[in-house]
Amino acid sequence: MSVAVLIPTYRRNDALAEAVSSVLAQSRLPDEIVVVDNDPEGGAAETVANLAKGASTKLVYVHEPKPGVSNARNAGFATTAARFIAQLDDDETAHDNWLDALLKAHKRLQTPIIFGPVIAQISGAVSGPVRRAYLARIYSRLGPSEDKIIDEPFGCGNALFDRAALDLPDPVFDPAANELGGEDDLLFEALANRGVRFGWAAEARVNEHVQVSRQSWRKLLERSFAHGQSPSQSCASAHPSSWPRVGFWMTVGLAQLVGYGLSAPLARLVSATAAAKCLDRAAQGAGKILWFDRVAPRLYGAGAT
Repeated sequence: MSVAVLIPTYRRNDALAEAVSSVLAQSRLPDEIVVVDNDPEGGAAETVANLAKGASTKLVYVHEPKPGVSNARNAGFATTAARFIAQLDDDETAHDNWLDALLKAHKRLQTPIIFGPVIAQISGAVSGPVRRAYLARIYSRLGPSEDKIIDEPFGCGNALFDRAALDLPDPVFDPAANELGGEDDLLFEALANRGVRFGWAAEARVNEHVQVSRQSWRKLLERSFAHGQSPSQSCASAHPSSWPRVGFWMTVGLAQLVGYGLSAPLARLVSATAAAKCLDRAAQGAGKILWFDRVAPRLYGAGAT
């Protein structure tokens, strides 16, 4: 059984070093760690070379100079021949039993894709309880308290793929999502439509370290807006396009925007967590209505540069 950990990175060398170090400290080491540097200047090369010295497992550096989240993930999949690929983002650190927990859940559940919990770690002081609750809400990923088969997939950060049990497209991730993100949503939706099942590994925990640059209200609302755009965009980009479904999601979005937007002030009287939920859902509703590419936040790739 061959296992690789894939870490795409873009100009976060300090965070990358922490991510790789957390993998090197695993109770069950992978056969290789593949770091895909998506910086056109190759800025992570020296960091990876230093980490490779004396490393307890093989560390592979890949330079994908064309910016884009899909480009980076596809380069990693193309580099490794491992059967199992565990994905870790460069702003995440894994608990020491993370990889072992993913593999055990896969063996127990027999699902080709396994997800695990993500716990937000907020850097610096954050003003206001609502913003702190919002940060925890959108940067964390919580699920069942036990390993089980789940109906809805999550994102690629902290996910295990069994390539022997999957008929993956080529390329695996749609390059159209390079700047907008949502490449994992598109892939998992297509797989789900083909009957692929998903699993949850309750003990496969990672921490997501949320830097100050991602804590502003603008960044938070952009992230929610972009997440909300996904279902409408998926229906519009289907072959053939499903315009009745686009209309359905736009109607859902309008209901979310109005309902949750009006409820937010009252929800604040209940708790900061309730208010954060309303703001998040309202912003997602706006995204479902305004799903057009020209207003989509450029969170990755050339747009991010």
